[in-house]
Amino acid sequence: MERILIIEDEKDVNQLLAQTLQDSGYETVSVWNGMDGLQALKQEHFDLVLLDLMLPYKSGDEVLRELRKESDIPVIVISAKDMVGTKIDLLTLGADDYITKPFDLGEVTARIVSNLRRYHKKETTKQITYKELVLDTEAKTITINETDLELTSTEYLMLELFLQFPNKVFSKSNLYETIWGYEYLGDDNVIKTHISNLRNKIKKHSEVEYIETVWGLGYRLAK
Repeated sequence: MERILIIEDEKDVNQLLAQTLQDSGYETVSVWNGMDGLQALKQEHFDLVLLDLMLPYKSGDEVLRELRKESDIPVIVISAKDMVGTKIDLLTLGADDYITKPFDLGEVTARIVSNLRRYHKKETTKQITYKELVLDTEAKTITINETDLELTSTEYLMLELFLQFPNKVFSKSNLYETIWGYEYLGDDNVIKTHISNLRNKIKKHSEVEYIETVWGLGYRLAK
């Protein structure tokens, strides 16, 4: 059974959404502020989040921003704000959909079905395509402009990480501890050398930039 987290501080709205979704066959968990929402997301598995914007303690856009550092599960924002600029900002921030209050419960359910279907289809794909790169997660190969990119296992893991989390900035400690599995003790040269080698191998086949340095923070996939 798919699990949906409802982060909404209006209790009657929260309860109405929960009952509707339970009647549609979903399991729901309700919280009433942004802090509890983030805590629930860290501790439990969810397939989708319904997120209000005007929340106590931590606003909906803050919750979305922090969630997107760690997860790409579907997030549908439900808000009384009906301004085009607000919608664009939230979609850019990582929201998958936006519903304005007052809403139709049938529409909410239909949007959930659509977003879950799209997400599960994305989960089952064996390829990640980005610009001229194609990564095959099953064969563990990467091609660029239909040419095999010959990488070391460490370089492959590093590039795979960037492609899987295209919006995340990885600090040097993030990269080191994720790829090597050891505590990062401040040896910048290891990370810099692998990033440099990876960039040079890509440049042999493409003029497009793929790895961007975010000064003072780390590295991420170039936009």
